[in-house]
Amino acid sequence: MNFDWNELAFASKKPVDGLKATFIAASREISTARFTQLVKKYLPEGNILLGLAKEPYVDGFEGQPQFRTLKAKTVRPIIDKVNSSPSKYKVATLAYSQRDLLHVINGLSVRQFVGVNGSWKYSFHTQAPYYALVQRGVPYVLVSPFADENEAKKFVRQTKLRKPPTGGTYDEGEMLDIAAQAARQSYDYSFQTGVSLGRKKGSKYTLLATTFNPVVPYQTYAMHHGASREINFSPPHDLNHYDTTHAEVELIIKAQKEKLDLQGTTMFINLLPCPSCARMLSQTEIAEFVYKEDHSDGYAIKMLKAAEKKVRRVVV
Repeated sequence: MNFDWNELAFASKKPVDGLKATFIAASREISTARFTQLVKKYLPEGNILLGLAKEPYVDGFEGQPQFRTLKAKTVRPIIDKVNSSPSKYKVATLAYSQRDLLHVINGLSVRQFVGVNGSWKYSFHTQAPYYALVQRGVPYVLVSPFADENEAKKFVRQTKLRKPPTGGTYDEGEMLDIAAQAARQSYDYSFQTGVSLGRKKGSKYTLLATTFNPVVPYQTYAMHHGASREINFSPPHDLNHYDTTHAEVELIIKAQKEKLDLQGTTMFINLLPCPSCARMLSQTEIAEFVYKEDHSDGYAIKMLKAAEKKVRRVVV
């Protein structure tokens, strides 16, 4: 039972609806051990409909190994074993593009929805698929992509991420791009933030350091235990519930450890600092802040300018 949403979208949904299945939405990659756990949990309750993303990465995290999507070949042997067994319940698959999840939820009738943490960009409760589930009265649960904590930590150790440059001279557009590259080292699927610190040299900048917002106490912690924002249903810019240390804080820590001279430097960041970070940065010797996206109604701009810092927004 292998379905494709492109074929189902404008056809009868009865073959799928008749399964009355638990729908495990297309997810980031999970191990055979974790999939086996999910099968053991949900198969006794009824059929399972496993979503499979057609894209190689979670939407919005293209090219990032920590957000690769689950491949059918990983779980196919388990599915075949279940479907050839005497069990009255079976496992079917549904291939679809991630952008079609809302249509899948609205188009099919399922018993319940299971979402695997780290399989979407931004908090789940802020997105249209969540509201569709609530509107339709479909029970939902968000679960870990890992079999246990050891597997979660092992994933971080074994996953090799592309690191940004460690030196060189760049223009401001390139410095912002390096900040974006640094951000992609984060496992935070709510928002990846990156910083590059430079010292002006003519019309360009000498790169001194880069940092990002790591999930703590280890990078897969929120995926395994649940993201604080999602557990508490907090809004996007809420400053009480998040799972990372901010990239700006990481920069100050790095500067202290490596004895970097911040006097007269420029900090490039993809997201305008939050109010707490703005207050902290106002007390540093960093002279200028260049950012790409706004945050908190521009509080940081007022705070940093009041501290006689230069603040510029550059869109590249």
